[in-house]
Amino acid sequence: MNSIPILPTISTSFIVLSAITVAIGWWQIKQRKIDAHKKTMFFAAIFALIFFIIYASRTIFIGNTSFGGPDDIKIYYTIFLIFHITLATIGAVFGIVSLQTGYKNNLSKHRKLGPITSFIWFFTAITGVAVYLLLYVFYKGGETTSVIKAILGL
Repeated sequence: MNSIPILPTISTSFIVLSAITVAIGWWQIKQRKIDAHKKTMFFAAIFALIFFIIYASRTIFIGNTSFGGPDDIKIYYTIFLIFHITLATIGAVFGIVSLQTGYKNNLSKHRKLGPITSFIWFFTAITGVAVYLLLYVFYKGGETTSVIKAILGL
């Protein structure tokens, strides 16, 4: 039986928690529960930050895992991964700006940006789970090489 790697499982769980708390925060603001919304969105950001810390640490010290599935779908996986990374990057930038505008009470900008950010973040979480499933559940992951080893040529 193949075991599922612990760090990718934990980090993916945090991105799912982040998306769930964003959804809760969206519902709270629709209910005009402003203080609860602020707290929930703060936790959504913390969950996303924990994901990023685990992901970045794992990437630097342990490495990234290449796709281990069939060669004939590797190109589709790669395109999907690029889409996910692009979404995640845009979502992170939008998330920071959304948090900043919310905490600085720039509510006209925050109200416009918040729903867009949430939408991007939901798709980021969904595609992130799909990447996780493709790398570790549906197929056995390929080779893992750390950035440090790759840079130093070890």
